[in-house]
Amino acid sequence: MTPPEPQRIAYVLKMYPRFSETFIVNEILAHEATGTDLHVISLRPPNDGRFHAALADVRAPVTYLAHHGTRAADLWALMRQASNRLPRLGRVLDELVAADDLDAAQALELALLVVDAGLSHLHAHFGSVATTVARLASLLTGVPYTFTAHAKDIFHEDVDPADFRRKLLDAEACVTVSDFNVDFLRALHGSAADRVVRIYNGIDLDRYRYRAPGDRRPLIVGVGRLIDKKGFADLVTAASILVGEGRRFRCDIVGAGPLQRDLARQIAAAGLDDVVVLTGPLPQHEVSRIVSEAAVFAAPCVIGDDGNRDGLPTVLLESMALGTPCVASDVTGVPELIRHARTGLIVDQHDPVGLARSISRLLDDRALSLRLATEGRALVEAEFNVHRQATQLRALFTDSTTRIRELAS
Repeated sequence: MTPPEPQRIAYVLKMYPRFSETFIVNEILAHEATGTDLHVISLRPPNDGRFHAALADVRAPVTYLAHHGTRAADLWALMRQASNRLPRLGRVLDELVAADDLDAAQALELALLVVDAGLSHLHAHFGSVATTVARLASLLTGVPYTFTAHAKDIFHEDVDPADFRRKLLDAEACVTVSDFNVDFLRALHGSAADRVVRIYNGIDLDRYRYRAPGDRRPLIVGVGRLIDKKGFADLVTAASILVGEGRRFRCDIVGAGPLQRDLARQIAAAGLDDVVVLTGPLPQHEVSRIVSEAAVFAAPCVIGDDGNRDGLPTVLLESMALGTPCVASDVTGVPELIRHARTGLIVDQHDPVGLARSISRLLDDRALSLRLATEGRALVEAEFNVHRQATQLRALFTDSTTRIRELAS
């Protein structure tokens, strides 16, 4: 019997690298640790000069597809190449004509790369433009695709249900990051979501050394983009409540985003300039250092007015791995990680009074903090290890590729 050809997996991403998407780098590195042959395809060049140190460890080649305004001459040149080398082009032509011109051009370019590089599987992150291009390239080549759906690409008001359903139907599988997301997609899309599977995001535990909370100073930390769904306005309000109760502490909010000025004004108006600090964005090692020194990590996530919400914030995994007790709101899949009074404390979203009360508990009750930290680390080790996640993903990729080969034989 002829042994199966080794897989060559392409990760199709809208933008690589992206400062806020450390989970993708973690995933790539976990695959590479087993010798998996990866090729990263980026639809856009990076637009941020900030990079995490772990990026230097990635060995996979990166191809940036043409991303500027597509001229008719460029499209015709791609079509001429494709007509000679992609036998499926004729049956996909209607799909290409209906697509955005840049998406269509990038799909053609990706399909030609699939043929040239001998790629055997496409995996896209986020069910938006990266999956649009991966799906079209899959239709053009017959190479299977899967995608991971996270949060904004599921819940935002701009998501087109019909477009998402097409992607579900044509994909070999859709991965999503929580049981909450699985239930949501199956309720919305019915049988089209039969191949949706939950694989939790993971982290490399070797990078996060556990330290029991012990006698940490009264430092509260929140980390994330300064956008509505992170709920940092509620954290500032909770800090004001704690100050009103006579507590002495510091609260660092790490990140950048469009709400920075609004939050700064809220902090100033509440007289909290000496208490709540907007640190700006920090590299991963600095974030880990600050979180490991904190007495409380706060993730008061909310559902935004546009429907956007967090799926399952990776920074919560990192905090629990470091031994920092967490308080978080009950949004989407968060309670699957923060199991109330077992691995952390859960509060209602938009409840700064409840948030302040839970923070107080963690600042005052060292035994509680230690128990939550211990059980939190154990849960992350058991269910959120990136190497476990990557193994599950590779099994999914192999199964889909094998099925396609059997159908083609």
